[in-house]
Amino acid sequence: MKDILDLDPEVAETEEFVDFVAGKHLPDGGLTVCHRYGGYQFGYWADQLGDGRAHILGEYINSKGESWQLQLKGSGETPYSRFGDGRAVLRSSIREMIASEACYHLGIPTTRAAALVVSDDHKVWRDKDYRGAARLERAAVVLRLASAWYRLGSFEILLKRKEPHTMRLLADFVIKHHFPDIVPDDPDKYVKWYSEVAHRNLDMVAAWQGIGFAHGVLNTDNVSVLGLTIDYGPYGFVQHYYEHYTPNTSDDAGRYAYNRQPDIMLWNLEKFAEALEPILTDEQKKKIEDVRAGLGEYIEKKVRLAFINKLGLLTSRDGDARLVQDLLKLMQQTMADFTSTFRQMAELELSQLVDATSLEGKWSLAKLGKASQWKDWVRRYRQRLEEEDVSDETRRARMLKVNPMYVPSNWILQEAIADAEKNDFAKVRLLLKIFRNPYEVNEEAEKLGYSSQPPSWSFGLKLSCSS
Repeated sequence: MKDILDLDPEVAETEEFVDFVAGKHLPDGGLTVCHRYGGYQFGYWADQLGDGRAHILGEYINSKGESWQLQLKGSGETPYSRFGDGRAVLRSSIREMIASEACYHLGIPTTRAAALVVSDDHKVWRDKDYRGAARLERAAVVLRLASAWYRLGSFEILLKRKEPHTMRLLADFVIKHHFPDIVPDDPDKYVKWYSEVAHRNLDMVAAWQGIGFAHGVLNTDNVSVLGLTIDYGPYGFVQHYYEHYTPNTSDDAGRYAYNRQPDIMLWNLEKFAEALEPILTDEQKKKIEDVRAGLGEYIEKKVRLAFINKLGLLTSRDGDARLVQDLLKLMQQTMADFTSTFRQMAELELSQLVDATSLEGKWSLAKLGKASQWKDWVRRYRQRLEEEDVSDETRRARMLKVNPMYVPSNWILQEAIADAEKNDFAKVRLLLKIFRNPYEVNEEAEKLGYSSQPPSWSFGLKLSCSS
């Protein structure tokens, strides 16, 4: 409210603001817009999609000179709703609000969420698991913020509908307003723009991998040209490590599994290059191909560096990929927790990592400690730290800065959602507070067990695109 919208937080308590977020009141000068785009969904062209339940309310330039587009999600039917009702339910709205704010404070490029309004009387039918068991759920609206809402699919639809003139207009507009480092009259501006879009999105994916985030439905219509995490649906944060972790039960083939995200983004960027071809010269097409040729190696290095940093190191060296992969393999074999393993490694001295008594107090590391290869891995890790001349004190300090204490795991969100469905939003507000400082120990979070071993019932949680 203060840092982006220049508003006193007390404004949120007014009826006018609530009506604004609910879509009942449009301020003077506002102009609602719904955006048309297409997309490849699960690898297949789905044709025209568009904002089926979202309305852009206009653009606001704040006191810092930043440009923000305000958007309501779940605000009703649009020209692109197809056969949907344009609404969102409370559970999905809470998940988006908490996760997008948490990702921001975890250092992941993302859209933001400013407010959530839930209806006391408006309900919609939803079949959560697509099993023919629809039930009435309360409708809700989220006020989302981003510099812009353009997606890869914004250009793909213009290719498929043969609208090169509109594509050129849109590309020029996006470059002018959102990529100021690119000179508008540069003959290679589209090449430089493609490179920037590609590298921003790959940087984002590397950040996802390092924090254990799985988007769940990485279709081309869910990929921002600004390199932002967008459209939080059936996402998940890896708990006990499993490289093929797939939070979306609708993804039967595991196309968007955690470990496949870098490759999927490369595939999406290939489709983006194809979409731009009508406005490119043959020479520019060749230059974009040259850019694409280096993207695989780029994301591989970025992901490796993300994990090296999680281990308290700064530079990538020969053998690091093996060191990281062997650790992840041990985590998978022992069902060690992704977030807690790295955090608990930061909390112990190196000598304690192989001390049975010390490991007893660290529930996730205790699992790793039972593996026969663990001591050998720690020995190699110690040797790698010595090669970079990293003291144990420095290692721990670095690790504490990049390995969070808390992430919005699905079981934590489910508890907050269950309370909210009974009109108790205390836990939702608490989570927003906790995730403003996810790297710091929070007494309230500790009392609720948010850094402890997840409850057994959490392993039965299922998410779909309806989430």
